[in-house]
Amino acid sequence: MKRFKNILFCTEGETSDHLALELADEFAKRNEGHLTVFNVIKELPRELSRLAAAMPLDAIQSMALEEARDHMERFVSSVPTITPPVTINVSCGKPCIEIVRAVLRHQHDLVIIVGSARKGIKEKILGSTGMRLMRKCPCPVWVVNLSQRKRFSRILAAVDPDPLDVVRDGMNTKILELATSLAELDNSELHVVHAWQTIDEASLWGSQAEIPVSEVVEWTRRISEEHQRLLRDLLARFDLGRLVCQTHLIEGDAGTVIPEFAAKEQIDLIVMGTVARVGLEGYFIGNTAETVLNRVACSVLTIKPEGFVSPIKLD
Repeated sequence: MKRFKNILFCTEGETSDHLALELADEFAKRNEGHLTVFNVIKELPRELSRLAAAMPLDAIQSMALEEARDHMERFVSSVPTITPPVTINVSCGKPCIEIVRAVLRHQHDLVIIVGSARKGIKEKILGSTGMRLMRKCPCPVWVVNLSQRKRFSRILAAVDPDPLDVVRDGMNTKILELATSLAELDNSELHVVHAWQTIDEASLWGSQAEIPVSEVVEWTRRISEEHQRLLRDLLARFDLGRLVCQTHLIEGDAGTVIPEFAAKEQIDLIVMGTVARVGLEGYFIGNTAETVLNRVACSVLTIKPEGFVSPIKLD
């Protein structure tokens, strides 16, 4: 499935972003989609108008935008593998706001931004444009590790099946659709991971109710079997026979075991959902998602649930 047709690649045009630009361009071509390279420059302070009497502030800002566009054109043309058509856009303002407005204005279906090669993604996105986009951007956001290879050998799809939760079930469907699509494009190994937590035995044994150990063990076994069934039923909706796919039911806190699994298995890309208040303007990234993002150094593709409304508007 060639899902992404209108991709927005956000960069400041640094030489170190060449590899990420090549990846974005190749990904767009393989999806038979269009790539837009986008840069946001700072808005000039209004106080400058009092100092620049010889030229209106708007004219100075226009010159800065024109210089930024020239820089982006040189940046794109400096990568020999990039071939037309590629659109170049520049804007001024706060990066997150301008990127979301570009998504809304031009109906982009994927935003790609660059993470840090040396320190891992968390040093780039937490408290930065990337994390804000994960909260507010209506389309999927892909944070690419600068050291990322063009192709992904191993993709991890993090799911949490619960058919009684419509929002979560929809997220799981979108996660697997994207992960399987990417795995097909790259002939990648697909690892579907569901982390589950057992009963807090310590709290049970510390309670006044005297619950036999054998009964707690039996409860844990039944819960494990239920999670196995939920994962099996979820995967039954997808044709995974054409992929090299492994499923993993891992006991433990997702924020801990998913990063550990990703590091151990040398995962190149994690596809995961984030928790939102559907129907409300505003987005609250879930504790599990934020913990995972804090602890991984590979590329991460995050999605929102259906019904998400960005608090950022075109006007």
